[in-house]
Amino acid sequence: MADVFTKAKRSEVMSRIRGRGNKETEVVLARLLRANRISGWRRHQPIFGKPDFIFPEFRLAIFVDGCFWHGCPEHATKPKNNRAFWRRKLSANKKRDQLVNRVLRRAGWRVVRIWECALQKRPQSCLQRIQRAMK
Repeated sequence: MADVFTKAKRSEVMSRIRGRGNKETEVVLARLLRANRISGWRRHQPIFGKPDFIFPEFRLAIFVDGCFWHGCPEHATKPKNNRAFWRRKLSANKKRDQLVNRVLRRAGWRVVRIWECALQKRPQSCLQRIQRAMK
């Protein structure tokens, strides 16, 4: 189906839509941290790349990456409509993730990226990765 808006108008409309993050998966990790009495973490801090959680004491940044948006090798799907757009968009997301990792590491931060699917299926292994990074 053809778009009812011009390319410029569609761009304007889409630019006004604000994402809400991956709140549900972030809440799962927050509950896991609390259940295991791991404290010292903060959310929504003004750090480059906007990590989902940081542990300032350990200079540890944690990202919970959604399988679709960040290209999980196991679960990422590729939309059938507008393939070129989605290929560019998802590729740009992966490149941005690599840039964020590089910049944070150069600034002395440790970076842990947790897949949404791993958090759902193997929460204890995710917790262990975080605990190892805190040492």
